[in-house]
Amino acid sequence: MALMITRQKLNALAAERILILDGAMGSVIRSFNLGEADFRGSRFADHKGPLAGCNDLLCLTKPELISGIHEAYLEAGADIIETCSFNTTSVSLADYSIGDLAYEISVAAARLARRAADAFSSPAKPRFVAGSMGPTSKSAGIPQDIADPAKRGITWDELTAAYYDNARGLLDGGADILLVETIFDTLNAKAAIFAITRLMEERQSTEIPVIISATVSTGGRLLTGQTLEDFCVSVSHIKPWAVGLNCSFGAELLKPHIRTLASFVPCLVSAYPNAGMPDRNGEYAETPESMAAVLTEYMREGLVNIVGGCCGSRPDHIAAIAATAKNFSPRPVRANTEQSLCSGNKLLLVTREGGSPVIGQLINTVENDLFAQSVEVGDYDSAVELVREMIENGEGILNICVDGIRGDAKTAMTGFLTLALSYPDIAGTPIMLESAHWEVIEAGLKCLPGKGIVNSLSPTEEPGEFRRKARLIRRFGAAVLIRTGKIPRQDSPEPGKTEVALRARTLLMEEGFFPEDIIFDAVVP
Repeated sequence: MALMITRQKLNALAAERILILDGAMGSVIRSFNLGEADFRGSRFADHKGPLAGCNDLLCLTKPELISGIHEAYLEAGADIIETCSFNTTSVSLADYSIGDLAYEISVAAARLARRAADAFSSPAKPRFVAGSMGPTSKSAGIPQDIADPAKRGITWDELTAAYYDNARGLLDGGADILLVETIFDTLNAKAAIFAITRLMEERQSTEIPVIISATVSTGGRLLTGQTLEDFCVSVSHIKPWAVGLNCSFGAELLKPHIRTLASFVPCLVSAYPNAGMPDRNGEYAETPESMAAVLTEYMREGLVNIVGGCCGSRPDHIAAIAATAKNFSPRPVRANTEQSLCSGNKLLLVTREGGSPVIGQLINTVENDLFAQSVEVGDYDSAVELVREMIENGEGILNICVDGIRGDAKTAMTGFLTLALSYPDIAGTPIMLESAHWEVIEAGLKCLPGKGIVNSLSPTEEPGEFRRKARLIRRFGAAVLIRTGKIPRQDSPEPGKTEVALRARTLLMEEGFFPEDIIFDAVVP
């Protein structure tokens, strides 16, 4: 199916009824009590190191088992089945010394699901394949050593390269949808989105349906501290087909957080919780009947468009959920409010005057000599303390600029932000990146888990270069400030800057920017 046709079909079905996602893959695999030899097969008989537990490898060594699980979920009524590729990135597979097989396993996983889905599809009930992209075994945004808060387990570039091969393999194998799931670190999710957006551009398709699904604490925040609203704003640039929550805990505890999503996002909402909480033996408490009963309340309240199960759920859970979903209508999709929002770990509304977003108070490092001196010598601890004091003295957007220092400004931007964002008060403040050098801006964007602002993009720049930078800013999920100086009225004898501003806006929207993410440094009086 062409991707545009696939999205149209999915939208049509989602408007008619609640769609059913499948359940857990790992829980069902564990029920077969496989041993080391099962995971190895003949191909990996001599592999050095253990392979047991590497479920995704079974797509190569026991494909009939994986196909059977897909078929069981399809028989249970699933409209969408997930590929067995939750850990199929070079990052996660490196734990088994098979990182070089990431693309091959991704293709194999998608092909198995594709064959099963096609065998069960009919005009009345088409079936779809969601390519599962897990969070990986490492975090780009969370310190891995409390004694060294600037240290991370992986870099942005390493993550995007891994996600690119994963997504490319899933699409090449026949996946209809890409599902970035179990997100605990928004920076990891943004790296996955960056890779997916690159693929969309290369394949000249902006219509690959993408589902973004996070996992949260009982307080409703990601492990990084972001609220759900903040998370949604941070990933909105992919224009997701659906945003949702999975894993976390059982359906009862997840419900208030799904309600929060349903009231906020202008797209479909998905929910696939665990079958309760595991006991000391790893068994999950929810029966098919009890889990379906709680999810029925989701449906009765009109909270969801897509529903299924995560850890502990099995085909009989999905059958029970599918049976009750037939009795309810899907959640009406909320209209986009077109508010200009940026985020750290909390949202900031950028106010609008004269139809254009306007930046309010800036917490500005540009004129702070002590900040520049500290960053210049690599004393990021002192620079962080200065910024924390500035934040205490006023709310607003933190404008970071390291231009003018002696030394490598790109290294300084990365070094400062990596340390600074480990502090909750700084991480909670929306950030603007300012530099006359594109490589410094790009280095900063690779550190931001929230939705920041780039200050600035010059509308007088050569159109090809302007578009290239705009495309990358959009991939990173940032808004952009355009410097034009004072913009005269339309009837002014000096209309030049108005024309420049309009041309910049047109180019940005052609590159996929939302109008609310285009900010000018002055507005029409």
